[in-house]
Amino acid sequence: MKDVHRVLIDKLREHSRLSADDLTAIRNLSFTLRELESSEDLIRQGETPKGAALVVEGMVGRYHLQRNGRRQFLSFHMVGDLPDAQGVFLERMDHSLCAIGHAVTAIIPHREILRMFEARPGLGFAIWRETLVDAAIFREAITNNSARTMKARMAHLFCELFYRAEVSKLTDGNSLQLPISLAQLGDTLGMAIATVNRTISSLRASKTMDFRYGVLTIRNWQGLAKIGEFDPGYLHLKRAPAR
Repeated sequence: MKDVHRVLIDKLREHSRLSADDLTAIRNLSFTLRELESSEDLIRQGETPKGAALVVEGMVGRYHLQRNGRRQFLSFHMVGDLPDAQGVFLERMDHSLCAIGHAVTAIIPHREILRMFEARPGLGFAIWRETLVDAAIFREAITNNSARTMKARMAHLFCELFYRAEVSKLTDGNSLQLPISLAQLGDTLGMAIATVNRTISSLRASKTMDFRYGVLTIRNWQGLAKIGEFDPGYLHLKRAPAR
C-alpha cells in the first residue's frame, strides 16, 4: 500500500507550492481506507458525504445516473486525485463516484480538512485549485463531446488520461493501465458500442495508439494529440512530462 500522505503531497505539488508546515499539516490528517470492487459506488448522487476521497490505488469514475439506468461518465480520476473535494462545501452530491476496476481510496474527514483550511490557508488554496482543475476538465469534456468528431473525441480523452498519468508518474514507458471497458468509453463519449469499436480501429490504423485488454499504448504522441486537438494548458499543471 502506498503512503497515503505522500500520495496527496505529490499530487498537490503538481500545481502548487507547499511549505514545510503544509507538509506537516497533511501528515497529521487521519483517514480510513476503503477498498472498492469494479463498478462499486464510493458515493451516490443525493448523498451527504462526511469525508473527501483520495484515490490511493486504481481509478475512480464520476458519473450521472440516467433514468434508463445508464451511467453518463463525466471524468476519470487516478492515484492522487480528490474526486469529491467539492463535497466539503456542498451539502449533497450532485453526481456519483464508482470504481473503474479495483480501487482503493482514503476517506479524509471533512472536519479535519476545514480545520486545515483555517490553520494553513495556502494549503486550502492548493486543494481549492484541485477542484478548479476538475472544473476545467469538465469544460473541456463538454467541448470534446459536442464539437469534435468521434475519432477526435476519443483521441482527446486518451491524450488527457495519458498526460495526467504521466505527470503523476503512473505510466510504464508508453503504456498506461486503463481498466475502462468499451461500454464505459461509450457512456463517456456518447457512442454506441459499435461506434466505439470502429473508432478504436480507426485510431489503431492511424498508428498513433492501441487500446486492448485494459492497456493504453501510445505509438505516436504528436500524431494522437493532433487528431484529438489536445492542448494540455487547461490542466493547469506546472510539471509537464519530458518528451
